Amino acid sequence: MSKQLLTLTQLAGDPPTPDRHKRFRVQINPAEFSQRREIRYNTDAAQGKNAAEARFSAMEADTVSFTIVFDGTGAVPSENGDVPEVVHQIDKLSSVVYNYNSSSHEPPRVQISWGTLIFNGRLSSFDTQYTLFKPSGAPLRARCTLSFMGTATNTQANLEANRSSPDLSHSVLVVDGDTLPLLCLRIYGDARYYPDVAAHNGLRTFRRLQPGTRLNFPPLS
Repeated sequence: MSKQLLTLTQLAGDPPTPDRHKRFRVQINPAEFSQRREIRYNTDAAQGKNAAEARFSAMEADTVSFTIVFDGTGAVPSENGDVPEVVHQIDKLSSVVYNYNSSSHEPPRVQISWGTLIFNGRLSSFDTQYTLFKPSGAPLRARCTLSFMGTATNTQANLEANRSSPDLSHSVLVVDGDTLPLLCLRIYGDARYYPDVAAHNGLRTFRRLQPGTRLNFPPLS
C-alpha cells in the first residue's frame, strides 16, 4: 500500500468542495495529531442559592492541531526527486491555509485529510520555528505548528439539524481522488459514516474507490 501523506486543501462554495489546484501535501507526516471537542454549560446560580445544576449551553467547534516538519537538506526525498527550499514550502502552505481570500473577505476554509481522518476548518494559529540554517542564513529545517477551528456553512448546519432529510439521499459518481470518508463528509457532514455506506453498497474495501463507480448514499436514520 502506498504511503498516505497528510494533505491540506482549500474549500470553496456551499456546500464546500475541495479545490484541487489549491492543495498542499506534507513532506513528512506529523508524529502527533490532536483533536479537541468541548461542550459548554451554564453554571450560574440564582441569587440566594449555593450552587446551580450545570445546564447545557452549546457545542463548541472542534479544534485540531499538529506540527509539520520541513527539510531542505535532501535527507528526505521529495515526490519528484528535487530538494525543496524550506521557505518556498512554507510560502506554498501559507497560500493554501493562511492568505486572506479577497473574494470572500475572510480566511479560506480548509480540508485536512489523512487516511480516514477528515476535518474542515479555518486556521487559528500558525507558529514557525527554524532549526537549521545554511551559512548564508537560509533555513534548512523548520517546524510549523498549525491549529484549526472547525467550521460549518449554513447548508451544512441545516443538514446536520435534519440528518433524515431526503436531501441527504445521493447517488454519486466516483472521480479520481475520491475516498469514502471524504464523500461521507461532503454529503452527511461527518466522515465517520463510511462503514455504513460501504456496507450499503456492498464494498469489500473503502480504501480504494474505482473512478466511474456509482455509489448510493442513503438518508441517515
